[in-house]
Amino acid sequence: MTASASPVCPDLTVQLGRLSIPNPIMVASGTFGYANEMQEFVPLHRLGGIVPKTITVAPRVGNRPWRTIETAAGLLNSIGLDNDGIEQFVLDKLPFLRSCGAPVVVSIAGGTVAEFVLLAEQLDKESGIAALELNISCPNVSHGVDFATDPELCRQVVEGVRHATQLPVIAKLTPNVTDITSIAQAAADGGADAVTLINTCQGMAVDWRKQRTLLGNGIGGLSGPAIKPIALRCVHQVHVRVGIPIIGVGGIMTTDDCMEFFVAGASAVQIGTASFAEPIITTRILDELPAAVNSLGASELQQIVGTLVIGDSAKTSNK
Repeated sequence: MTASASPVCPDLTVQLGRLSIPNPIMVASGTFGYANEMQEFVPLHRLGGIVPKTITVAPRVGNRPWRTIETAAGLLNSIGLDNDGIEQFVLDKLPFLRSCGAPVVVSIAGGTVAEFVLLAEQLDKESGIAALELNISCPNVSHGVDFATDPELCRQVVEGVRHATQLPVIAKLTPNVTDITSIAQAAADGGADAVTLINTCQGMAVDWRKQRTLLGNGIGGLSGPAIKPIALRCVHQVHVRVGIPIIGVGGIMTTDDCMEFFVAGASAVQIGTASFAEPIITTRILDELPAAVNSLGASELQQIVGTLVIGDSAKTSNK
């Protein structure tokens, strides 16, 4: 009896427009700090990409507490883009990020198109940055989602950044819209290399006895397993109707979750809230992913992206 050959490790490299990453497992902005906080738990060089906390032109102190509330199936947060501004980021945070060995995708946010452009121009001068992710969908700051709810504003900010930098540009979109495909198309029209789907869903936590909201800002962003069905729907719709490369994010807790996003149309994924519960989750998924891809008979991850079939394609007739 001949022993069966060992499965070949599949090719996990990913192409997102002009951005190439070694594998599809990235970490989401706002859930991984600036990476130095996680170096004791995660071999950073193995990651497909690191997206540190969003930075703005000037420092921000963020929203008043409470800022996070655990829910039955996720987490509400209302951090408010607390950060030290771009100058301190370049001086204090970027040197370590450059040393991690993984592609660094810097998340930026601005209140105007001009602020996004200014951030892009300044970061274009720095080495060690693989791409920019435009956080145009944060629900926890004033006007934080404006650029991701209006197709024309979305196109303008993406186009402005694209002209201001040689770096690949990724637009992170909000699910809090009627038709996410129109926003994704606007991002594509503006020159985005890829879109990240999705940012958090707006939500609220209430203490009825005190008749007050628990989050200091009232409304926050819901993340975690509760939003995975919404994220999968958005990924599938954008993949089918727009065709731009997609980074899927929202409620990923297991390798199976990642595979669901891939077949729905995502070329890569970002792990977010799960890192709070299981800091080593990215390592576990990276170890398990090759066997999962092989199980579908694929030798490359790209072969399974967008292979989702709606309903039962193999209907049997009644005789």
